[in-house]
Amino acid sequence: MEDGVLKEGFLVKRGHIVHNWKVRWFILQQNTLLYYKLEGGRKVTPPKGRILLDGCTIICPCLEYENRPLLIKLKTRTSTEYFLEACSREERDAWAFEITGAIHAGQPGKVQQLHVLKNSFKLPPHISLHRIVDKMHDSGSGIRPSPNMEQGSTYKKTFIGSSLVDWLISNNFAVNRLEAVTLASMLMEENFLRPVGARSVGAIRSGDLAEQFLDDSTALYTFAESYKKKTSPKEEISLSTMELSGTVIKQGYLAKQGHKRKNWKVRRFVLRKDPAFLHYYDPSKEENRPVGGFSLRGSLVSALEDNGVPTGVKGNVQGNLFKVITKDDIHYYIQASSRAERAEWIEAIKKLT
Repeated sequence: MEDGVLKEGFLVKRGHIVHNWKVRWFILQQNTLLYYKLEGGRKVTPPKGRILLDGCTIICPCLEYENRPLLIKLKTRTSTEYFLEACSREERDAWAFEITGAIHAGQPGKVQQLHVLKNSFKLPPHISLHRIVDKMHDSGSGIRPSPNMEQGSTYKKTFIGSSLVDWLISNNFAVNRLEAVTLASMLMEENFLRPVGARSVGAIRSGDLAEQFLDDSTALYTFAESYKKKTSPKEEISLSTMELSGTVIKQGYLAKQGHKRKNWKVRRFVLRKDPAFLHYYDPSKEENRPVGGFSLRGSLVSALEDNGVPTGVKGNVQGNLFKVITKDDIHYYIQASSRAERAEWIEAIKKLT
C-alpha cells in the first residue's frame, strides 16, 4: 500500500443525481475517502470524487435497499449521503471498520473499542450460512412457516423469532440464545431472512447487530425468497439450479474482458465447489442472477506476464492479469487488483479444476 493509504479496492457506489449504481475504485486515507473511475483496467486520475470523513457518520449494516444487503451508508457533516456496496459481508465489515477508525482517528478510546468489536460476532469456521438455510428448508426437520397474526394483520409463510432461536440451538448451530440471535442476525444481513410486520422491522433500525433479530414470540420473519419478484421467462437465463447449488469458496470484484466488444468491466466473481463453477455478476444491477459463468472441470488457469500487454488482451491493460481456458476452449481474461489477489484466485481455481 502507498503511504497514507489505509485501505483500497472496489466498491459499488450509488449515484447522487441519477440513482444508478457504478463500480468505483476507492482509496481510504486518514481524513478522506477518494473514488476513481476505471478505464482499461486502470484508475483515471484525478479522482472522480472525495468524501470528507471529518464529522461523518457511518451506518453498517444499512438495509435501505432490499436487493443490496451488503451496504455501508455514510452521511457527511453537510448531510450528503453515500451508499457503498461491498462484494461480501467480510469485505463490507472490513471497510466499515477501517472507515470508522479513520473517522474517530483522534479518539484513541473509540479506536480501541472498535478493535474489540471487530473480533466479536465471528461465524465459527465449521458453520456455513448456506448449510443452515438448507437445513431450515428441510421438510422433515426444518422450520415450518405458517400464517401468523400481528396487530390485526395476517402474514402467510412466517415464523416467530423465538422459534428460530430454539431451532438453531436444538440443531447445534448455536450453544446459547445470544449466539443464536447473532446467527439469525447474520442470516438477515446476508438476505436469507426478512423481517415481517412492525415489530421485527422496527428492530432493524437499532443498528446494533446483536439487537436486530428479536428472540420474541411477537416478532415475525420469513425466508427472503418468499418476497422475490417473479421474473418473466424471457428474463430467465439458462443456468441450472445445480450450477448455483455449490458451496461458495471465494468471491470478489475483478475486471473481465468482454467476449464480443473486448471492453473491460468490473464484475463480482463467485467461485463455488461441488459442483465447481465460476460465475460473474453485474454489480450495477439489482437482480442477483449471474450474467455468465462456466464449469471449472477440465479448465486451465494461469498468470499472464506483467511486462507489457499479453497476447489476447485488448487495449492498454497490463498487470495482475490471468487467463482461464475452459474445456470447450473458451478463453477468459481477468484482472485482479494486486499480484497477491491474483495469486489467491489462481490457487483457489486450480484446486477445483
